[in-house]
Amino acid sequence: MCRSVLDKERIVEALAAEWDALDRLLTGLDDAQWELRTPLPGWRVRDVAAHLIGTELVLSGEPTPDAGGDVESLPHVHNDIGARNERYVAHFRSQSHETVLAKFREVTAARLASLRAMPDEEFHAPAMTPAGQQTYARFMRIRVFDCWMHEQDVRDAVGLPGGERGACAELSVDEITTALGFVVGKRGGAPDGASVTFDLGSRALHVAVDGRAEVVESLPGDATVRITLPLGVFTRLCGGRVDPEKALPSVDFDGDEVLGEQLVRHLAFTI
Repeated sequence: MCRSVLDKERIVEALAAEWDALDRLLTGLDDAQWELRTPLPGWRVRDVAAHLIGTELVLSGEPTPDAGGDVESLPHVHNDIGARNERYVAHFRSQSHETVLAKFREVTAARLASLRAMPDEEFHAPAMTPAGQQTYARFMRIRVFDCWMHEQDVRDAVGLPGGERGACAELSVDEITTALGFVVGKRGGAPDGASVTFDLGSRALHVAVDGRAEVVESLPGDATVRITLPLGVFTRLCGGRVDPEKALPSVDFDGDEVLGEQLVRHLAFTI
């Protein structure tokens, strides 16, 4: 799936829609809401906005600012990417919410214009991504996923649910699906011969373990376990945003419940 040709227009316009959704969400927040803690360790709403700005600045070729402190020692920083994220968070912390929002609009507008003007051959060219060597198109789908997940982080912080339908959510689940075989087989330890269906309501994802776990279009029969849960619970579990024990009451199992609970407890895979 990760090597298939991805549709440029769909991905770029999903990014446009996601950035617009984030703009409208952030615009509606008061000063106190900008300072609320999110599900992400150490980050408030303002820090999520700073991170989104920072990533697009990096992709625009801008140098990373000096944080003026030892970000590598923060307990939630585990790698170079995390350290770079924290440098942008620290850089924007002293700036007003209005300034941060204006910068978000400026940077995403410039990025959108650049992506729309990018030739197809460049958009689909090989590129290093957070998922390893893939294509720039895959990287931009990862950007949809990342931005959409951070929209959900902000919504969870301020108590404004939404945004779980449409192209951005669908592309985010598509991106999660590329890791689902690894998650089920390696992290979740599903045994050889097992099969799993994740029923998200709007769509179903199937994984079969035959030597290795792989996502498949369909199963020849009933799954070893069918795991039914809301899309938002599924994505938050995959993103490590919620404690699996607290999420389990929202999950139903049909089949091998022990395997199902084992998988739910090990869905988190994002950095």
